[in-house]
Amino acid sequence: MADTRLPDPQPIPTASDASWLDKLGPGLVTGAADDDPSGIATYSQAGAQFGYGLLWSLLLTFPLMVGIQMISARIGRVSGHGLATNVRRHYPAWLLYGLVSLLVLANTINIAADISAMADALRLLVGGSRHLYVVFFGVLSLLLQVFIPYKRYVRLLKWLTLVLLAYVATVFTVKIPWATVLQHTFLPHLQWQQDYITTTVAVFGTTISPYLFFWQASQEVEEMHAQPRARALKDTLAQAGDQLRRIKLDTLIGMAFSNLVAFSIVLTTALTLHAHGVTDIQTSAQAATALRPIAGEFAFLLFTVGIVGTGLLAVPVLAGSAAYAVAGTFHWKSSLESKPMAAKGFYGIIAMATLVGVGMGLTSIDPIKALFWSAVLNGVISLPIMVVMMLMAVRSDIMGALVLGAGLKALGWLCTGVMAVAVLAMLVTMAM
Repeated sequence: MADTRLPDPQPIPTASDASWLDKLGPGLVTGAADDDPSGIATYSQAGAQFGYGLLWSLLLTFPLMVGIQMISARIGRVSGHGLATNVRRHYPAWLLYGLVSLLVLANTINIAADISAMADALRLLVGGSRHLYVVFFGVLSLLLQVFIPYKRYVRLLKWLTLVLLAYVATVFTVKIPWATVLQHTFLPHLQWQQDYITTTVAVFGTTISPYLFFWQASQEVEEMHAQPRARALKDTLAQAGDQLRRIKLDTLIGMAFSNLVAFSIVLTTALTLHAHGVTDIQTSAQAATALRPIAGEFAFLLFTVGIVGTGLLAVPVLAGSAAYAVAGTFHWKSSLESKPMAAKGFYGIIAMATLVGVGMGLTSIDPIKALFWSAVLNGVISLPIMVVMMLMAVRSDIMGALVLGAGLKALGWLCTGVMAVAVLAMLVTMAM
């Protein structure tokens, strides 16, 4: 008689089977993308204007970033859907359309500012036409997203994060009074002045941004679809422990990397620009130029190359998070693994956001004002998105048995509360 038994099933893939680099993905890329050229400008201004006075803020943002990004990642991996899809399924349409519209607008403005900063940085290095570089970087970013499949593209993004080490390296080009640095970091002297409050809000707004929430949640969904036997964790509790440990490790390392780079930028500009009376920095390229005669050619080169590299990392995340949000809103197919013709709407949003950003970069629009309004929009929409995320993460119809535990829930609400204070402070300073 023939053997009619079914073959033994293949083992369910686990994160413990992966290499060290393979365990790092959505969290690492998300953290690195946070240090985009506009963020570099903000951190440079913080160090140039206030010296060591805002180093403490990056100590505080680390646990807050870890908490809120871990929650966004868990929502994606546990539910099997990105943030926009979950909002569409469980909340009023007006809330979804409002949040996604503002996100796309803010991301597009940020793309324009980042591409302009990359073009300015490359012109500092090799000369040439700024407009040509704007077009080049925009088209390059678009082609990479459209024509490289997700598995290969995410590996490229992970290796690209190494460019951020340039900012850590700049710290070692100058002499550091560590005792003074540690004192200002752990025992801050707060200043109740408008400029100080505004810059503090800018640091928080730059570090904790809505596009990062959408990106990391969607990347967890992409990672799930990339594994043939993987399923949403709420439906396969056997995979939960291993995957949640991976998410925790990935997010911790990604956010630590992000904050280390930001800390290094503030510290470098404090030690060089602030110490030499250069206190007004408006762009990342201006920071690099000011650094050149003070810290030397090598520091200038590291700083400038970093601007280009971080832009190449951040622009795809900005455009991609906008596309994931819109696709989730209208129930379109959304995956960087899909062929362009199989996900026309998704790739159309990526193309639109990138090319509109390129178009803005070619106009006479003031990039500083553009960044200001982008920061305002991010501040406005981050708070309701965080509130909705916290509410989703404790709903059993979304998370199954894997709702947030007490510790992560407390950290998430703490981050939301800090952002509420930051948004209120921003609105008050705008009205002053």
